Amino acid sequence: MATEEDLEKKADEEAAEEADESQGSEALAKAESAEAEVRARDEGAPEDDALDADAAPMQLGYMRFVYAAYMTGAMVVAFLVAKIGHLAWYRLGQWKPELGEPRDELLYVTAGIVGVATAFYYWRKTETRQYANEVAEELSKVTWPSRKEVTNSTTVVVLTTLFATVFFALMDQFWKYVTDKIYSF
Repeated sequence: MATEEDLEKKADEEAAEEADESQGSEALAKAESAEAEVRARDEGAPEDDALDADAAPMQLGYMRFVYAAYMTGAMVVAFLVAKIGHLAWYRLGQWKPELGEPRDELLYVTAGIVGVATAFYYWRKTETRQYANEVAEELSKVTWPSRKEVTNSTTVVVLTTLFATVFFALMDQFWKYVTDKIYSF
């Protein structure tokens, strides 16, 4: 699914390629007019709230995946800290009974704070953020197969697997029959 940002990049790249190929002012004028159309469309966007709500993911472009990755990372870290903290508290409670049972309300708050702090720490590191941006940008360039292509490919794989299973089962039975006849002499 191409975003508006991706479409703009593609239009700019195509216009730049045309400018390089022809080296004429005609291609350069096309590129400038394409950029002007994009700017005019962005500036003259309707103020309707419903349209703005639908356009919000498109405005973020591939960056929405970077934000989602950092959010997911924070939740995974929080989950792991909560589970490890619960296990550690339980084991310590067996060793020192005065600690009692693990208190999940403290563990979950602590785990959430650690998760958010970890995500914020890695967000502040420019190398990590740049890497996440580059990965998301490359993934936004991927052409994903359509539903029909996936269905057709899956059907081919399932049918081929069934055919191979039946074929090898029959060959196994045939060679079993042959070897039983040979060994029975």
